[in-house]
Amino acid sequence: MTKLSVNINKIATLRNARGGNLPNLLKTALDCERFGAQGITVHPRPDERHIRYQDVYDLNHTIKTEFNIEGNPIPKFMELVLAVKPAQATLVPDAPEAITSNAGWNTKLHKKFLQDIIGQLQEAGIRASIFVDADEEMVFNAKETGTDRIELYTESYATNYPFNPDSAIKPFISAAVAANSLNLGINAGHDLNLENLAFFAKMIPNLLEVSIGHALIADALYFGLENTIQMYRRLLPIQ
Repeated sequence: MTKLSVNINKIATLRNARGGNLPNLLKTALDCERFGAQGITVHPRPDERHIRYQDVYDLNHTIKTEFNIEGNPIPKFMELVLAVKPAQATLVPDAPEAITSNAGWNTKLHKKFLQDIIGQLQEAGIRASIFVDADEEMVFNAKETGTDRIELYTESYATNYPFNPDSAIKPFISAAVAANSLNLGINAGHDLNLENLAFFAKMIPNLLEVSIGHALIADALYFGLENTIQMYRRLLPIQ
């Protein structure tokens, strides 16, 4: 089964635009679970422009499905993750000023750093995943960091899919085959949507989880949150 984890950053962005607690982030997370989400993802950033650090503590006491915390493993982030102990921490090399994640790790250059961070996570009982581009060399070096999973950064796939789906998916298949050969779990995320998700999930062997936020929340404006989550779930293989 490929699980759907719903990233609720955009709910926090909407809440923060006016202050107060509308929409209610905790209620939305619970509703996502009730509507079929198999995980909740958040990506707190140092400026707390969407998910706040306190949100992470509050969510940890609220949600019942898998909790995935994404972010650049700066000391403040690591302190948060080691205190909360989510099911999974996804390490992303985004700069503080980045609007959204825009690259995977250079796992060769940052191998020692990632080894140290992943060791801390695993010692605390947290599954580690690292954000990587669809590059076999980066996948092979990811294995040497000790990570449990990789998350394939899918922006290039999403950008090229409308023009040539077979060409767009090709490097991701190669990366996934490499990961499978190394017994690395495979997650994926970034710009996956109702148009391109089914093909991606069908073509990537042993895809364990997709994390989707921006497109899913945008679709919910038209289709409703419950219906949208079910629409995404129906695009994912069940075995």
